[in-house]
Amino acid sequence: MPRGTLRAMSHPTLVFSHANSYPAGCYRLLFEHWRAAGWRVEALPQFGHAPQHPVTPAWSHLVDELLGFVDARVGPEAPVALVGHSLGGLLSLMAAVRRPHQARAVVQLDSPFIRGWRAALVRFGHLGGRRGLAHRVAPAAVAEQRRDHWPDRASLEAHFRGKALFQAWAPQVLDDYLREGFEPDPQRGGWRLRFRREVEARIYATLPHHLSGQVRRLQAPLGFVAGTRSREMHQGGLAATRALVGPANWREVEGTHLFPFERPIETAGTVLELLDRLAR
Repeated sequence: MPRGTLRAMSHPTLVFSHANSYPAGCYRLLFEHWRAAGWRVEALPQFGHAPQHPVTPAWSHLVDELLGFVDARVGPEAPVALVGHSLGGLLSLMAAVRRPHQARAVVQLDSPFIRGWRAALVRFGHLGGRRGLAHRVAPAAVAEQRRDHWPDRASLEAHFRGKALFQAWAPQVLDDYLREGFEPDPQRGGWRLRFRREVEARIYATLPHHLSGQVRRLQAPLGFVAGTRSREMHQGGLAATRALVGPANWREVEGTHLFPFERPIETAGTVLELLDRLAR
């Protein structure tokens, strides 16, 4: 039997969850790297757009959506390793808490835990219901105003290829984003964001404030990869996150919060090294 087949049989399935507003297809290079190492990789295309799984405080319906995807693609009992970037890492953690018999490991990519006074601020921001304070400040307010329409492919590509943020990405990842992140606009013509900006804003505005408690309930081993220049990690609580994870399972990759797009091959290799340690 080929060596790759033996490796695939020895691993649980890797279930990946994407960051807010970046559909799973943007991570194609990581998936290819993991599959070449013998992992079966499954990823829900995008969260929060199905009417039966609305974005609500504490993200309970999004966790339902992830677990429903796992049940459909892998089964409710089969072992899985849950890996996710930002939003996806937090959903992976909460899914593993709900399914302790199924989760073999969790690896989060730049998914800071908010605790202490930061958590209190998040909780306060949720007051006022659907249009509470959290909707009126960044990042939710920025997401709600994000440009979401381009008249043609040429203007769409020129817009993103000209921005410094996207120029820092690996070229193949930017190509994947331009292919996976947009769709024809049936009302206005031209092209629109596939991940709707109102869903992105709602996710930011409903960030759970009980995540450190989720970590304490987690039975699966937890690994973490942080960007060395991630503002989101520093804003969310870098020291608290590192303390909760522990030094043995903490790794860093050079880059910003979007380091999986800036250094996809290094990121994929770092995740494999952690999974080899955690999900044996």
